[in-house]
Amino acid sequence: MEESELGERENTVLTPFEKVIYDMRNNEKVKNEQILGKRVGFYQLRGQIGIGNFSKVKLGIHCLTKERVAIKIMDKKHLTHKRRDLFINEVLCMEQLHHPNIIRLYEVLETHTRLHLVLEYAEGGDLFTKICTQGRLLEHECKFIFVQIVSAVKHMHENNVVHRDLKAENVFYSATNHVKVGDFGFSVLCPVNEPLNMCCGSPSYAAPELFREKGYFGIHVDIWALGILLYFMVTATLPFRADTVKKLKKCILLGSYAIPPYVSDICQKLIHGILQPIPTNRYTIANILDCQWLRGMQCPEPYQPFHLSPEHLAGHLTLSEEEREVKKALSDLGITEEHIYNNHDWESHNPITGTYRIILHQNQKRYNPAGFAMMSNVPRAKRPNGRKRQNFRARVQNSKMCLVL
Repeated sequence: MEESELGERENTVLTPFEKVIYDMRNNEKVKNEQILGKRVGFYQLRGQIGIGNFSKVKLGIHCLTKERVAIKIMDKKHLTHKRRDLFINEVLCMEQLHHPNIIRLYEVLETHTRLHLVLEYAEGGDLFTKICTQGRLLEHECKFIFVQIVSAVKHMHENNVVHRDLKAENVFYSATNHVKVGDFGFSVLCPVNEPLNMCCGSPSYAAPELFREKGYFGIHVDIWALGILLYFMVTATLPFRADTVKKLKKCILLGSYAIPPYVSDICQKLIHGILQPIPTNRYTIANILDCQWLRGMQCPEPYQPFHLSPEHLAGHLTLSEEEREVKKALSDLGITEEHIYNNHDWESHNPITGTYRIILHQNQKRYNPAGFAMMSNVPRAKRPNGRKRQNFRARVQNSKMCLVL
């Protein structure tokens, strides 16, 4: 809608969609928020909730739906050619995925100085912080978490997406106590049988072949990281530890580690099956899901593939009940078929597309809750005292170091 037309309607009742656009163009408070970086697009920015290797993450509120989102912000002046390629890969990979245990991408926003990824917000914090604070998880709880992560990785690989940075810091708890894999900053879209060369990710989770500089297959690297992650969950330590990356590399290439005796035999067998130095000897995703330790666990199913843009809602196709509900929700906000039909930029760089994806995801979560409810009364392993927690954090700091060679 043109600004002049909105101006003529200043004294009339505007739809929520019209009101947001009008305020962005005419409301001095909103315009100041945009200048000060407190608002971008249809989102109000709140406090910082995370920090990555090349970005920071802030909490955002979508002005139309009031949905809380996580907004990953990258400064353009720090974007090298390699990092820009990684950013493009991150968007392309997330666009392929539609799984309840994977963080959803809603919208991409670009200003003169920054790039923004608007993502699903998982408000329960990350797995790394939880274990650092509360100690190792008992195996019963680990099974619930691990099967969700494995299901997410299975979906990635089925869609030719390799994550390359699986670790506890990138597993997030949602409000319903399910977990979601996020941070696709090192991910790549490629056929599973295509070798990769760039060495990236976190050293403590790095597979041996990453250090051999002969190329590697992404699916094997992700599976190795699953083994490190499982070890971390059941022990609250990492199997390979060292003060420097050089020493850590030597430990990983030697492949020698010990599992504490309190870990069950069948869980130890699974860890050993995953942490095989030779990639082709490593358990596959199918082997993991079929192992005795996960026997009886239900593997969450992906959502049905969905349209990335709302273009189909403005056509004459027969819509499903879910699509009709999404279309009605958009209409209630003032986004009509005319708005949808007259907008031709249907990639993620579009506020109508962003609103559509948020509403669609709200609908999917309502009708297809992720996985299964976690048991709130599961007993925990004994928590470490304050000094032990500090020592533990120091021991695993190398998992936060980044490999980009």
